[in-house]
Amino acid sequence: MTTRRKFLQLGTLASLTPLTKAWGLGKSTSQSSKPVVLSTWNFGIAANVEAWKILSTGGRALDAVEAGARVPEGDPKESSVGLGGLPDRDGRVTLDSCIMDEFANCGAVACLEHIVHPVSVARKVMEKTPHVFLVGEGALRFALSQGFKKEKLLTKESEKAWKEWLKTAQYKPVANIENHDTIGIVALDNKQNLSGACTTSGMAYKMQGRVGDSPIIGAALFVDNEIGAATSTGVGEEVIRIVGSHLVVELMRQGNSPQQACEKAVQRIVKNQPVKSKEIQVGFLALNKNGEVGAYALQKGFTYAVYNQEQGNVLLEAKSYY
Repeated sequence: MTTRRKFLQLGTLASLTPLTKAWGLGKSTSQSSKPVVLSTWNFGIAANVEAWKILSTGGRALDAVEAGARVPEGDPKESSVGLGGLPDRDGRVTLDSCIMDEFANCGAVACLEHIVHPVSVARKVMEKTPHVFLVGEGALRFALSQGFKKEKLLTKESEKAWKEWLKTAQYKPVANIENHDTIGIVALDNKQNLSGACTTSGMAYKMQGRVGDSPIIGAALFVDNEIGAATSTGVGEEVIRIVGSHLVVELMRQGNSPQQACEKAVQRIVKNQPVKSKEIQVGFLALNKNGEVGAYALQKGFTYAVYNQEQGNVLLEAKSYY
């Protein structure tokens, strides 16, 4: 499995300063750079590639973010998303996901078992039901009714890691370690429409039934087609407390750049949890209607990928509060 540290050693970030200027981080301009897609963490590079196939041919942002999110979901080597995700403390892999389009339509699933691509189930919830959120057994029954295949999600590698964890059963998430790494992905298409998606297997070795921010519209994901879109990653409980992604979008509505909005959201977490915030990781990504992006995190080490036609697909490291 390729780790973040290995990615960073490849030199992808060697030209971080000029690229940061090229993306317009921390300022607002009237220039647009469309289409554009950005995703959390190193697996955002591969997710962006798939999303770009749709965006670069004039496709819809909603289709792009779904396609992008499905990449890490289907990778058995990724231990924090979809197939290969680390289980809860009882050995059950439960998945959470949400999706939102340019019309404020949204769908979500939580505690979903046996289905590799929860983001696609979330889209079906959005398009085929009168509801926004389905959970547990009900979400599984709905997925099966829509033709999704029931599969075993617990890989040999994840099962081995879980059994090793049982020896001490110590639950202490560590910043930037792959036990709480959501993929959040937001995109702007050629028609200037925004969409986003978020998907995860949640905290490794969590209590059965625990749900973080990832499937919660307004927490891990929010899209306002007049303003912009935002997504989050990290310890979901702290994102939920401030309704983080909605906060970022509302800060952009007030005139803040995507970068400024992400920074102010992180500062809110620090204000709420001054001690705890020093030990955990939370990161935000934002994208506005002009194609400008922002990224900020509590701790160093939060990487994200941005793809547009001018710069290509680039991995960057976000600025951080600490």
